[in-house]
Amino acid sequence: MRFGGKVVVATGSGRPRGLGQAILQRFADEGATCVVSDIGSGGAGLASSTDAGEVVADLETRGGKVLWQPCDVADEGQCEALVAATVAAFGRIDMLVNNAGIGFVMKPLLDTSGNDWDRVLDVNLKGAFLCSRAAARQFIAQGPGDDGIAGRVINIASQAAKSGFPHMAAYVASKHGMVGLTRSNAVELGPHRITVNAVCPNHVTTGLGAAQNEYFSRLLGFDSVEAYLANMRAKNPLGRPGLASDTAAACAWLASADAVYVTGEAINVSGGEEMH
Repeated sequence: MRFGGKVVVATGSGRPRGLGQAILQRFADEGATCVVSDIGSGGAGLASSTDAGEVVADLETRGGKVLWQPCDVADEGQCEALVAATVAAFGRIDMLVNNAGIGFVMKPLLDTSGNDWDRVLDVNLKGAFLCSRAAARQFIAQGPGDDGIAGRVINIASQAAKSGFPHMAAYVASKHGMVGLTRSNAVELGPHRITVNAVCPNHVTTGLGAAQNEYFSRLLGFDSVEAYLANMRAKNPLGRPGLASDTAAACAWLASADAVYVTGEAINVSGGEEMH
């Protein structure tokens, strides 16, 4: 299997049926050792340790080794501890997927508080910076592997990294910033044989996506969520919203030997809905 002997860490992967779980499922199915990481505190829109246990149990049925490591990605020390715990358990880290994100703060610009802004940017952008820095230090210490690559960073951005959306100023800004972070880090870390790329999915109906469906169906005047989703399908050249497995497949490709010469990219996975 192409990821046999490889260790992948995915932040924000502790929610059952979430995007992070789907990404780790794909890596586990191809032989990777997986580190599940999330805030672990529960609460509105947040994964609890019980949720994470369900994700871990599912991954274990797929035959690989799994570690659960709580991490608030907005906390510098916890990001460093995430990488340290991974190395202590498995001796290395090969791929980091920065998936942790807050997408449930949906408010008009004039009602968005400074605290709302900081909360979203701290997780979505600062968290990606902190985890990338911690992982890059370990990648550099390890040096390149047999494929000539020391490590891979994959940032889960969004269609909102390419286009604007109403009532999501902080989220859109954070995802545009993530693409900038991707490009800057790709240039700086390339000489160390570290690739850095972003994946930009369109709407994916996970638990978080379902909350967005409810909000935007009302905001845009649809009679029901079903009508909103029907309109979404009609606008998409391939006739459907995204699936978590679509994003997971893109991540697996970016981490594979086929993508050793790909870095600094922000790849749309949107069925043609986003084309720039």
